[in-house]
Amino acid sequence: MKIALSVWSVHSYFNSGEWSHADLAEFVANETKATGIEVLTRYWKPEELESFRAALDRHHLEVAAVGASNNFSFSDPAKRTEQVREITGAVDLARTLGTRIVRVFAGDVPPDGSSYDEVKGWIVEGLREAAAYAAEKDVLLCLENHGVFAGKADQVLGILQEVNSPFLRSTFDTGNLLLVNEHPGEALETLHAQVAHVHFKDFVRVDEHYEGRAYPSLSGDRFAGRIAGEGSIDLNSLMTRLRHAGYNGWLTVEYEGDDEQKSGATRSVANLDRILSTIYI
Repeated sequence: MKIALSVWSVHSYFNSGEWSHADLAEFVANETKATGIEVLTRYWKPEELESFRAALDRHHLEVAAVGASNNFSFSDPAKRTEQVREITGAVDLARTLGTRIVRVFAGDVPPDGSSYDEVKGWIVEGLREAAAYAAEKDVLLCLENHGVFAGKADQVLGILQEVNSPFLRSTFDTGNLLLVNEHPGEALETLHAQVAHVHFKDFVRVDEHYEGRAYPSLSGDRFAGRIAGEGSIDLNSLMTRLRHAGYNGWLTVEYEGDDEQKSGATRSVANLDRILSTIYI
């Protein structure tokens, strides 16, 4: 298994304009033990391609995955067509950057109050079309367990089964499951055969007085991001089970805590590296 760092872990430096993707590559190479980077379409600038490639080559880094920012919960068919284009564009970018993995979403809760069954039909329709394009390019779409409509393992598995394409698999996010009141270990039991990409993330439950960024769960509990390996999730057990199940792909660190992002990302990668060293002994 190989360690990557997601742009999202240090997105504040992209929001401020302080970093380019080449700067991220320098950081990953010089400050962490990661050997890959997850690029997100929301931050990608085509004019950065050559400088980013040069930095990757200079430091012997790879692009682990490209993250699309799609949402199929729109009732307007034209908007859903735009979401397919978001994914196909991410597939083309993945080919350009030399990765076969594109992380995709299902959809958020629609503003017009459409039912789950109706939105699920839109999700399946959109992902089926996108997966057909991905198949032509030999790229895997990996559906992240994220949000209300694809947050639980059985929801993800149901969508994969309905789309019925070998080019749609799972991005197993270790943290998001807490937000839908699901135990990560039980979710992995459901999805392990479908996992082609992993987000290594940690959360901890916080009370109503917590002043940092917190995410509400379906039960009403609040969770805050933590340096991965220092929260409430048994990441050692999850990584061990993935390895024993034969997973040998990318483990992408996605830091979402309140610590300074470079520090949080570096420590999260270090914790994952430590966990992996115990698995291989």
